[in-house]
Amino acid sequence: MAKKPAAPTSQASMAVATRGSSLTLIDVAKIAGVSPMTVSRALHRPELVSENTREKVREAVRQSGYVPNMLAGSLASNKSRLVAIFLPTIANSIFADTVQSLMDRLTQAGYQTLLGLTGYSAEQEEKLLEAVLGRRPDGIVLTGTLHTESSRLRLAQAGIPVVEAWDLSEDPLDMLVGFSHEKVGQETARHLVKKGYKRFSVVTISDPRGLRRCNSLIAELQRQGIEEVPMEVLAPPATLEVGREGLRRLLDLPVRPDIVVCSSDTVAQGVLAQAASLGLKVPAELAVMGFGDLSSAAQVYPALSTVSVDGGRIGLQVAEALLERFENPGAHLKPVRIDTGFTFIDRAST
Repeated sequence: MAKKPAAPTSQASMAVATRGSSLTLIDVAKIAGVSPMTVSRALHRPELVSENTREKVREAVRQSGYVPNMLAGSLASNKSRLVAIFLPTIANSIFADTVQSLMDRLTQAGYQTLLGLTGYSAEQEEKLLEAVLGRRPDGIVLTGTLHTESSRLRLAQAGIPVVEAWDLSEDPLDMLVGFSHEKVGQETARHLVKKGYKRFSVVTISDPRGLRRCNSLIAELQRQGIEEVPMEVLAPPATLEVGREGLRRLLDLPVRPDIVVCSSDTVAQGVLAQAASLGLKVPAELAVMGFGDLSSAAQVYPALSTVSVDGGRIGLQVAEALLERFENPGAHLKPVRIDTGFTFIDRAST
């Protein structure tokens, strides 16, 4: 009896046939119609293959349910293609532009990212480092320059490229992309004194960088003869309620301020909300200054004056610094010390 011709094997049927068994690169290659080596490159070194080929492989992976063994690829190339990013919080969006820009550029270059939250705590950062370093990330991005001695020692011994972002320091761990919080405080004081303000007050959370800005502002005001600057320090994260509570406390003091300088736009918007609830006219009776230039700052009423630090640029510069180091790991490259600066945005609240 003649044998019945075998039914043609489609990509979908091959995927179903292999699903549930131990899938390999060869199975994915058959579905994608490329070689196993091309599949490996598309998964582990995507920049080496065309976008059309990457899409074929991605579709084959989706159809088959294949889970790439990234550890095997990292052993072969000595790369994990993973970058760990540590942030203080995601409770507000002040770091959003930085993270989005950073992740977009790293993803484009074939790297994956892992986010960790430190809660503004150097001790929590140390615990995260202990967990992450065992996974051998190719790079680490830290927010700020305040770290425990144990963290500094671990990072020095690991030999992994590190970028400290959103800050400047005389003693960086490795690479540095950010701005001087002390200079922000000094220049904010000078900027507002020139506008004629005399009775200053401050509302901040107990964030080390925010406190540095606020303490620098107060020190500069004292140099200019303004001695009494009440400061309300509340627990993080920065929220509207922090701003409202901060203003409530300030208005209980014997002397009412004519301007409130806040550690973030979110806190400043809380101050604006509380002022509105009390019928205070802004800026005629009370001026308000923020920090960060969030997208909402220009949309509140009255529009919020603030300090812009260009988070997107910080993120892109961090990514480029890491990628340069990844491409030239043994080269004697010029130290990365990038001051991204800041600008004042004067709106209706001052």
